[in-house]
Amino acid sequence: MSKKVVQFMDTSFRDGFQSVFGARVLTDDFLPAVKASVEAGITNFEAGGGARFQSLFFYCGESAFDMMDRFRAEVGPDIALQTLARGINVVALSQAPRDIIDLHAKMFKKHGITTIRNFDALNDVRNLEYSGERIAHHGLNHQVVITMMDLPPGCTGAHTAEFYIDRLKQIIEADIPFHSICFKDASGTANPKKVYETFKAARKIVPEDTILWFHTHDTAGLGIAQNLAAVEGGTTGIDLAKIPLSGGTCQPDILSMIHALKGTDFTLDLDYQKILVAAEAFEEAMKDYFFPPEAKMVSPTVTLSPMPGGALTANTMMMRDTGTLHLYADVIKEMAEVVRLGGFGTSVTPVSQFYFQQAYLNVTQGRWKKINPSYGNMVLGYFGRTPVAPDPEIMRIASEQLEKPVFTEDPLDILEPGIPKATKILEENSLPVNDENIFIIASCEQKGLDFLLGNAVTNIRKITDEKPEAKQPAAKAAPPAAAVSMGPRDYTITVNNRPYNVTVSEAGGIQAAPAAVAAPVAAPAAVEGTEVEAPTPGNVVKILVGVGDTVETDSPLVVLEAMKMESEVKSPCAGKVLAIHISAGDTVQASDPLFTIG
Repeated sequence: MSKKVVQFMDTSFRDGFQSVFGARVLTDDFLPAVKASVEAGITNFEAGGGARFQSLFFYCGESAFDMMDRFRAEVGPDIALQTLARGINVVALSQAPRDIIDLHAKMFKKHGITTIRNFDALNDVRNLEYSGERIAHHGLNHQVVITMMDLPPGCTGAHTAEFYIDRLKQIIEADIPFHSICFKDASGTANPKKVYETFKAARKIVPEDTILWFHTHDTAGLGIAQNLAAVEGGTTGIDLAKIPLSGGTCQPDILSMIHALKGTDFTLDLDYQKILVAAEAFEEAMKDYFFPPEAKMVSPTVTLSPMPGGALTANTMMMRDTGTLHLYADVIKEMAEVVRLGGFGTSVTPVSQFYFQQAYLNVTQGRWKKINPSYGNMVLGYFGRTPVAPDPEIMRIASEQLEKPVFTEDPLDILEPGIPKATKILEENSLPVNDENIFIIASCEQKGLDFLLGNAVTNIRKITDEKPEAKQPAAKAAPPAAAVSMGPRDYTITVNNRPYNVTVSEAGGIQAAPAAVAAPVAAPAAVEGTEVEAPTPGNVVKILVGVGDTVETDSPLVVLEAMKMESEVKSPCAGKVLAIHISAGDTVQASDPLFTIG
């Protein structure tokens, strides 16, 4: 009896990059590994989309469109290339208007993509209707998605097999055009029994030849078990990756899956020796990149606070940047509470970021003292309907802080067209007005403009090529009788901006006392006014005012970025900008002074 061949997609060059490096990988570095993968017999690749769109402009100084073109040229015309889209968010964290959703499908088709996997983190089918229709309209395969996870302990009301099948029925009833159906577990937390039951039930309500797919991460160590459950339940295909970007926060490994299917009625129908050669080429391509240790670990606590693999490392990298990595464990614990009260949107981008950002604020600012705008907009309905109603008290706090009412209509209906706005920005900056540039501005905003103006800053974490400076051998200590008396030595050191006089006695004793600070000659008078402090750690993206500018209460002063989120810091009062204490590109900590308003 012949075995049934399980299809698979190699996610190494998209989800692998996102899940380990925060999507920051240069095209020149990985293309040789793509060629080796094709030579190994792999015919289906994830090649872009998701965070790999914005990250190329934000951190790599590259165009994502150029990367897709080069990917297609490398693999030839017959290989399937797939990208990831976030429903009405397409490849950004905020919603896109209808004209930009249409342009997204048009541009990705133009730049060599075969299939777009299209999901909505809230499983609000309305958010898949227009985006799916435009994907099909432009001649791409539409893989429509139902997003999965397990809820934190004690939570009920959604994310059961019955819930997912209900969403599948809604998709079918809405007559959304699709080529295949994917059940996507970005956090790797859906228990294997539920995965099996979901696929078993789905097979009964779709035509026999319908392509079903399963996607997961190995973050909690469950990936192989989940894949086996999906295969036994009736999936057509699964997502896998190659070392060094497999396991941990990534997809399960191809070789491990070949091994797991031994003795079953299923096979991947691959030559493991060829896969080994491709994996070696991939390891060589990635050898200079910094691998965050958490990316290769199994994290069992993720089953209690579902954090997607693709977001986990992006968040820890940003916490490294802002000096707050020591808070990570506290933030992950707080995520369970944020998920519990937030309406059970699936923990996948962008909702996973809303959860993490709100948990981060709860840890750093006090629980629910400050509502993250994106999390607040989600619980108030501006991203669509959450699977269950969010906690009424959280909705009240969000409504008060954001000064917005609850919203129950279609989010697309309140978004202004994006093409005219992007066109105006391009014209004002004397940049070519074409479809690619319009989409770059619409989806990447200021950082997209910086890229087009040639002002992008590259931020790739690689292992330094510089060898450590050779240490000089320590001088041999002279015999005690020959020791030279140095007498007491005086030093001045500075701790927390305060100078101290330090005396080291001949016997080795140390005495320290605060040093008297001489007043500088003609010192300028201190600037008096209202200090505006950083509400959270972050990176300064853009300063919006200058010294001498007049501002009103709530006037935007600066854009800060933290945890993949940009937010404005606003003036607490009306007045004049007397001093600016920061520069673009600076990293600030919570409570650091930003401006003085007088």
